Amino acid sequence: MSGASREALAAARESLDALADNTSVDAAALADQLAAVTGLLDREVSLRRILTDPAQPGEAKAQLIRRLLSGQVGGETLDLVSGMVRSRWSSGRDLVDAVEELAAIADAIGAERAGALDDVEDELFRTARIIAAHPELRAALGDRSASGTAKAELVHTLLGGRANPVTVRLVSRLVARPRGRSLEAGLDALSKLAAARRGRTVAVVSTAVPLSDQQKQRLGTALATLYGRQVHLNLDVDPEVLGGISVRVGDEVIDGTIASRLDEAARRLAG
Repeated sequence: MSGASREALAAARESLDALADNTSVDAAALADQLAAVTGLLDREVSLRRILTDPAQPGEAKAQLIRRLLSGQVGGETLDLVSGMVRSRWSSGRDLVDAVEELAAIADAIGAERAGALDDVEDELFRTARIIAAHPELRAALGDRSASGTAKAELVHTLLGGRANPVTVRLVSRLVARPRGRSLEAGLDALSKLAAARRGRTVAVVSTAVPLSDQQKQRLGTALATLYGRQVHLNLDVDPEVLGGISVRVGDEVIDGTIASRLDEAARRLAG
């Protein structure tokens, strides 16, 4: 997002946080309603163009969205979305992305209230690994010819009763409405969003064998010192690394695996 959209998203997040302070607000219902608004804006190109037209007064856009959504969503959702369309957005897609992100954050708030946000983070990571390891499952969940409802039902079959309901909702919405993203990219974004809710950075750690509790604690402490904030470890056991450890934080990779050193040696020999 460009500067204008980033500022508008930041303001929307602050509004959502203010709502979250009121524990009487149903976070799950808010998430579902924001997801429904995302679907509406994603389908209606002309509507989102009007709502992000800088030539249109903000109050006029807010009144338009209120007329459209009145009676369809709750008052908190209506206030939140009305405030968003009053802001300046660089593009219609940025507005849709922002509403979708707030839906995911609302679900994360619900998990946080229930003390289950750590579980949701871990389940999103494990789900991504399971999908990556099973090409047929990945193909079924990413099939563009299949209906969103059918793919969401498949997620419920796979995760229902085995994962937190928030995880199931997040993954179901992603496969039902991927909006051009791969499953891997979507799940990674959701995992980072959940971590950000707790003020943490996500590190994907790949090792040949599982780390002991003491090793995980030492690694977490070292990464927290390096990045200046708490770091959540997503642990991946991958025999192909042969030995050592690989840590990925965002686009940065700290690779101390034997496999990487062998690859580097081979490249030098070939050169």
